[in-house]
Amino acid sequence: MIILTQILIAFVAVLHLYFLYFEMFAWTTLGRKIFRQFPADLFEPTKALAANQGLYNGFLAAGLLWSIFIGDLRWSRNVALFFLSCVTVAGIYGALTASKKIFFVQALPALVAMALVLMME
Repeated sequence: MIILTQILIAFVAVLHLYFLYFEMFAWTTLGRKIFRQFPADLFEPTKALAANQGLYNGFLAAGLLWSIFIGDLRWSRNVALFFLSCVTVAGIYGALTASKKIFFVQALPALVAMALVLMME
């Protein structure tokens, strides 16, 4: 169960590393393909805003990866729950304000991982 939980936490972390990549380094290219409803002429002017958002996704990924390598099970669990909660809140907010798809891509995997973490007792 612990290994499955860590795999899912790592999956959520890798998703956020991908978000970091396209928001910080590929906003004007890959970002256009991902956010098709966003007006094409706004990608260049919003490049710095997207990079800032990507940086935060990197922090979430770092926290999730850190939780996997903490030796103390209680601390590992608490750190994982904190960062998975942050991801879930961000995913729900994104679903409410930007696109319903964000819930399924971001919040749902974090919620499943949180359920597994909570079952680890």
